[in-house]
Amino acid sequence: MQAREWLALARLPGMGAARLAELVAARPDWPDGWLAVLPREAAMPLRLWLDHPARSPLAAELSADEAWLAAEPARHLIHPDHPAWPRLLGQIADPPPVLWALGDLGALGPPRLAMVGSRRPTREGLTNAAGFARELAGRGWCVVSGMALGIDAAAQQAALDAGGASVAVLGCGVDVIYPPRNHRLHRRLQESGGLLLSEHPPGTTARAGFFPRRNRIVTGLSLGVLVVEAAERSGSLVSARLALEQNREVFALPGSIHNPMARGCLQLIRDGAVLVRDLDDILAELSQWAAATAPISTPGPEPAEAGEDSLLRWLSDTPTPVDALVALTGRGVADCQRGLLELELEGAVTQAAGGWVRLPTRPGA
Repeated sequence: MQAREWLALARLPGMGAARLAELVAARPDWPDGWLAVLPREAAMPLRLWLDHPARSPLAAELSADEAWLAAEPARHLIHPDHPAWPRLLGQIADPPPVLWALGDLGALGPPRLAMVGSRRPTREGLTNAAGFARELAGRGWCVVSGMALGIDAAAQQAALDAGGASVAVLGCGVDVIYPPRNHRLHRRLQESGGLLLSEHPPGTTARAGFFPRRNRIVTGLSLGVLVVEAAERSGSLVSARLALEQNREVFALPGSIHNPMARGCLQLIRDGAVLVRDLDDILAELSQWAAATAPISTPGPEPAEAGEDSLLRWLSDTPTPVDALVALTGRGVADCQRGLLELELEGAVTQAAGGWVRLPTRPGA
């Protein structure tokens, strides 16, 4: 489906992300399949828009949405049929039907790690957040967070300062600066290497109820989450719980038992989170992506053997996600997906849970 159809679905009344995700998974045809599976209160407005757009309240909303998107090249709407759609979101229970984006979609290319923590961090916490973010950027990773005050902002700023990528998921419209004190970071995230994302349309103001929902996207976009500093009752612990529910790795920095801002991390470690001393502790747990995270200054891989596809050489019997292939090959998301489809048609690869695998070579092939 095209962006306009996804926008219409996202605007239908009474349809939450979880319900839409169930229907998307069934892959109904557009539009008749959707009209058949939607509840009556959503199917009727969709039918009116399809048959008599001038009489539909959806028409004005969609026109305003499309006008906003067309005003600047850095404005995007990504959806499950868009080449930049993060496939990791397909693994969570309630992915957003669409994501509004402002900035550089290339930030979604590298492997991603979420970094979260206290809004009132210690000086050590800020130093640790910046240090890990810089090293992640140097290893070719993207830092994902929520642009909140404290640890989130420190990590994202450091990643951008190091020339890396960072994605901020907001609990408001991507054009709304919240918190206002992060206005400079909001501007930087619209530039090269940065991206602002939200499931809410432009102009949506921040509300308390949006932030817990926002956290599921922060963790859902990422291979794991690093909790840098957190109190015993902290929103960062909610992010850690969401990450576990999404089958993501949870990492935590230890701290002094006398530091209130370390107690949340110590609790996570006690409950099974990976204790982190340095970046290698994280990469050891995410070993299937380790090849994609060599320092940027190191030489590249050896040239492929003659006749061997550049995607095929990175695949094995262990599933490899498209996100990792993008980082490994340097090819774009759309180019990788096109190449994988061609290899699948040739019988060389197949899609499995967690990514793509290489099929054994048939005798005489």
